[in-house]
Amino acid sequence: MSGQSQDALVGGLSQGAPGGSKAGERKLEVKMETASCSAAAANGAVGSQRDRSLVPERLQRREQERQLEVERRKQKRQNQEVEEEKSDFFAAAFARERAAVEELLEGGESMERLEEAAARLQGLQKLVNDSVLFLAAYDLRQGQEALTRLQTTLAERRQELQPKKRFAFKTRRKDAASAAKVDSAPGAPAAEGILASPPPLKEEGGIGSSWVFGFSNVESQVLEKRAEELHQRDVLLAELSKCTVRLYGNPNTLRLAKARSCTVLCGPVSTSVFLEDCSDCVLAVACQQLRVHTTRDTRIFLQVTSRAIVEDCSGIQFAPYTWSYPGIDKDFEGSGLDRSKNNWNDVDDFNWLARDMASPNWSILPEEERMVQWD
Repeated sequence: MSGQSQDALVGGLSQGAPGGSKAGERKLEVKMETASCSAAAANGAVGSQRDRSLVPERLQRREQERQLEVERRKQKRQNQEVEEEKSDFFAAAFARERAAVEELLEGGESMERLEEAAARLQGLQKLVNDSVLFLAAYDLRQGQEALTRLQTTLAERRQELQPKKRFAFKTRRKDAASAAKVDSAPGAPAAEGILASPPPLKEEGGIGSSWVFGFSNVESQVLEKRAEELHQRDVLLAELSKCTVRLYGNPNTLRLAKARSCTVLCGPVSTSVFLEDCSDCVLAVACQQLRVHTTRDTRIFLQVTSRAIVEDCSGIQFAPYTWSYPGIDKDFEGSGLDRSKNNWNDVDDFNWLARDMASPNWSILPEEERMVQWD
């Protein structure tokens, strides 16, 4: 067939079905567009998955840690707000009760008012004990120092109202000397039952003339006091050397000062126990509050309802209170101490403020070294 005939045939076919050709083209275009969109969507999904898989795991961990840190800071702020509320409540309650006790002591012209002051003072001590977990160290120290001053004032007021006959030095000393068991070398000084005017060891310490009951300037002796003598008295043991002291009963306070190589065993003390300038001693005591100052190389068998405090000390070791004697249960009841609560190993060192490291000035006495023959 000639080229002219072919051209005519093609032209005829084109002219004969113009609509069919255009419809086919449109269908093809739609199919191509649909396929293109599907491919694009599929490629997008794959790309998204690929992008997510490309995120490093450490970034995910970092995000988790960031969220945890945000939550931790939020919790810390909430806890701080609660502690601030508790501290504010403590400050207001302490100031109110302190003012009431001071008013009773200032007008303390009768034993009834002094007994009321003593009862409120014990309540004030309990308030401090119950607040030690959230109080700052400075606030705790200030509260305990205020309590010490009030206790000293109370002891002074009690002394002023006591009849003079209760200070009969010679008779009481003779009775105490005959009652005490004495193991001493010839020429050792005699034990003193009542100190008519005990030596003022330190003006700021608050000892003064109010500390009128105990032993002083004794060496190498065994000294004892019975429950009927000790009941709710303020006891001073001063300048003892190589002595064993047994205090049966329930004193109000106990102070041990300038003792060397002594063993002191004491029943439950209603309020505070103070150690000052002692060395190489053993103390067994139950109390509300214990404070140890300028003392070294001393073992303390302790039951305490608040937290013990050490300051300017070294070589102090703590263990649970284990001394016992007939009638100690009754003395505990009279003292008001809670026998189920013992913070013997919860100690504040005012010379060691690092929270992440243990204080080098005190430690827990190993169990194998706690076996002590008290008698």
